[in-house]
Amino acid sequence: MPVWSMPGSALLRRALGRAGIADVAPWNDKAPAEAGGLLLLRADHVYDAALVAGLARSPGVLLCRPEDGRPVAAHLPEGSAAAGVAAALMAGREATDPAFGGLQPLQPTALTESYNRALRKRGKPYLLRLAPETRRAVEWEMFGGSYKGVTDIITKHVWPRPAFHVVRACAALGVTPNQVTLASLVLVFLALWLFAEGAFLPGLLAAWVMTFLDTVDGKLARVTLTSTPLGNVFDHAIDLIHPPFWWLAWIMGLQAAGLPLDYPVTVGAVIFGGYVLQRLQEGLFLTLYRMEIHVWRRFDSAFRLVIARRNPNLAMLTLGTLFGRPDLGILAVAAWTAFGCIEQAVVTVQAGLAQRRGPLRSWLEE
Repeated sequence: MPVWSMPGSALLRRALGRAGIADVAPWNDKAPAEAGGLLLLRADHVYDAALVAGLARSPGVLLCRPEDGRPVAAHLPEGSAAAGVAAALMAGREATDPAFGGLQPLQPTALTESYNRALRKRGKPYLLRLAPETRRAVEWEMFGGSYKGVTDIITKHVWPRPAFHVVRACAALGVTPNQVTLASLVLVFLALWLFAEGAFLPGLLAAWVMTFLDTVDGKLARVTLTSTPLGNVFDHAIDLIHPPFWWLAWIMGLQAAGLPLDYPVTVGAVIFGGYVLQRLQEGLFLTLYRMEIHVWRRFDSAFRLVIARRNPNLAMLTLGTLFGRPDLGILAVAAWTAFGCIEQAVVTVQAGLAQRRGPLRSWLEE
């Protein structure tokens, strides 16, 4: 049964590869001659990659579906009788079946941590039955699992549904995450040029499409398990570098549009310097407290929705442009950037005071 336009077995192979397991083959009624420990997994289910990795680290475990407790996978220690376990798994027998004797039945949550540091969220690993009637629901569940928990308001609440359909289309057409990222890079330069020319509405259109593709590439990579170190560097470098140059180009474009600022250099310095300072503050917080600044308290995660990053800033510029005042839009960005620097400085000091009473812990880990 296909998922994301590929056989479910192909996705499972990728998950096993990420768990460090290269020797993968369909079951042919007998274990390999020189098998040590052995992983048996039903290919008609979709497994969270973290769950596969957790199972690979846990010999003697029987992985059971959360909804009914039926076993779907097992990690057999060396010397175990694999044929009986494989037959019982394929037959869908209960965990109490004698064939599973000596194996410890566990739910998915017992094999993974509830807090995903990379995606800045907590949640349960998915283990989903794949069938024609469940395919769309399975893909939506996987897509939701690929989303960061702490991000900006546009990415979190506006892009998910349309991005899901575009990710499905990209997977069906064979479009790779890096190709999507490359398209977003082209739009970065197009928006930059349009902003500098004072063509704000076309520039905003290019910028918003770029931010949308920035959501698509990461989700496509995660759900299809095709992310690469080079792709991650490519994507994150674009995200890190381009925003302040957009805002400087906007200030230049105001002159061309007949709406020059009284103090363009000062405004540009506040925006550019504030952006750099915010990033340095975030790095300092991570160094001092071993966690990202936006995951410490619930308030910090909520403030991340609207902090002066690219998408909230674009929203302010869009509103200003629609009301015929793109100059006020960029002034709002400057003011909000300065406020964000102050807010993060206060949070850093508060964290230092709180650490005197004991180690800091993210609210997402509670």
